[in-house]
Amino acid sequence: MTSTFSTAARVRASRGPAPREVAMMLGLVLLTMLAIVLAGVVTAPAAEAAPAAGAAHVAAPAAHVLPAAPGDPADPDGDQGTLSVYVDGDRAKPSSSVVVLLGMTVLSIAPALLLMMTSFTKIFVVLGLTRNALGLTNVPPNQVLAGLALFLSLFIMQPVLGAVNDAALQPYLDGSMDFTTAVDVASGPLRDFMLAHTREDDIALMTRISDSPNPETPASTPILTVIPAFMLSELRAAFIIGFVIFVPFLVIDLVVSSALMSMGMMMLPPVMISLPFKLLLFVLVDGWSLIITQLVGTYT
Repeated sequence: MTSTFSTAARVRASRGPAPREVAMMLGLVLLTMLAIVLAGVVTAPAAEAAPAAGAAHVAAPAAHVLPAAPGDPADPDGDQGTLSVYVDGDRAKPSSSVVVLLGMTVLSIAPALLLMMTSFTKIFVVLGLTRNALGLTNVPPNQVLAGLALFLSLFIMQPVLGAVNDAALQPYLDGSMDFTTAVDVASGPLRDFMLAHTREDDIALMTRISDSPNPETPASTPILTVIPAFMLSELRAAFIIGFVIFVPFLVIDLVVSSALMSMGMMMLPPVMISLPFKLLLFVLVDGWSLIITQLVGTYT
C-alpha cells in the first residue's frame, strides 16, 4: 500500500499543480496588484496637497497699498477719469465728458422736442389722413410716413435750427457762454417760430386753464404755455387740410356705391372698385406734390 501511495504522489508531481491551486495563486496575485494600485492612487493626492498647504502656510500676506492721491480737476494733464471743467482765462470751457453727457441727454428727449416744438405733428397727421382717404391701411407704412415727415420738418425748421446753432450752441461749445444763458438764447428762435404759427385763441385758452395773468406781449408768454397752444393750432390746421383731402375721394366712393347698388351688385365691396379710381386721380393731379406744397406753404 505504501508503494501505491508513493506511486500516486509521483504521478501527481509529474502532472504539475492542481487546477484549484493554480486558481488560488492567480487570485492572490491579482489581489496584490489591486492593493498596490489603490495604495498609489490614495497616496498621490495627499503628496500633491502637502506642498500646496505648506506653500500657503509659508506665503506672506500681500502688502497694503495706499490709494493714489486725487488729481487736480482743473489740470488737463491730471487724472483723465474725473469729470471736470477746464478753465481758460475768464471763460469756462466744458470738457468732453460734459459735452457727451449733454449730447446723450438731448438725444433722449429729442423725440418729445420734435413732436412738440416743430412742424412734425402737422405733417405726420396730414400724411396719415391722406392714406386713410385713399382707402389704404398699411401703404405707405408708418416708417415711410414718419421718415418723410421728419425730413420735411428738418427742411422747414432749417432757418430756426441754424439760428439756434449760431446764437447758442456754438458759443456754448467755445466756452464764451454758460449753459443757462445758452438755453435762454436757444429758446428765442423756437419761441418766435411757435408764436408765428399759433392762434391767439389757443394761447388764451391755455392761459385761462393755467389761471395765469394775460401776457403783455407775445414774447412774454411763458414757454410752457406756448408749447401746448402751438400743438393745438397744429392739430387744428392738420384736420382742416385732411378734410379738404377727403372730399374728392368721398365723392368717388359715393358714385361707385350708387353704381353698384343700381346694378344689383350689393355683395361686391365698393372699396375694391373705387380704390383704382382713387389712385388714378391721385396720380393724375400729382397729389403728393400738392400736399407737400400746401404743408410747406403754411410755414412761409
